[in-house]
Amino acid sequence: MVGTGTAMGKPYRPKDHYFKKAKQEGLRARSAFKVDEILKRHPFLKKGASVLDLGAAPGGFLQILADAVGPNGRVIGVDIVPIRPFSQPFVKTAVLDVLADDFDAKLLELYDGPWDAVISDMAPKTSGIRTTDEARSLRLARKALEVATTRGRPGSALVAKLFMGGEFEEFRDEVRASFEEVKLVRPEATRGASMEVYVVGLRRRPVATGATSS
Repeated sequence: MVGTGTAMGKPYRPKDHYFKKAKQEGLRARSAFKVDEILKRHPFLKKGASVLDLGAAPGGFLQILADAVGPNGRVIGVDIVPIRPFSQPFVKTAVLDVLADDFDAKLLELYDGPWDAVISDMAPKTSGIRTTDEARSLRLARKALEVATTRGRPGSALVAKLFMGGEFEEFRDEVRASFEEVKLVRPEATRGASMEVYVVGLRRRPVATGATSS
């Protein structure tokens, strides 16, 4: 996950219920329960799907996504920090900065096909200044939306984590412009003081081709 520290909230107990449950189930992070709940509430992933996980470290989301798409699928996770490799050959990871100028080109090198889903758990390093942190979170969410609209196949999905703030409604409208349905999910595993919510875009609209001249 991009960034460190609390997600715009108060200090939390690091070894809470979900932390312990993750350890018991062999999951790399308690955050795995967040994407698991999202997929159960909105089952948009099928076996054999291709999924991109942005802000994927340490790999909790990747474990759930790998189970969802199976060995005939494709799961690629990227983050600004290394992710411990997976034993499954269909799960690949890479160290990439989504805000770098060459990100799109490097992502194409990893996989040049369309995505069935783009999942973003990216969060900025928090400064403690709410408006600054909200703006940084929004920038990351918009990058995820950009990837989902330019590389997602028609009918694909987007999941983007976002800190609630002044431009939240504007971002949701941007997602609505490209997806037939938009849902908001605050998973049970989200820490109580956190300002985060997941914006889920379902069934990406086909890109309009425009009128042809006679």
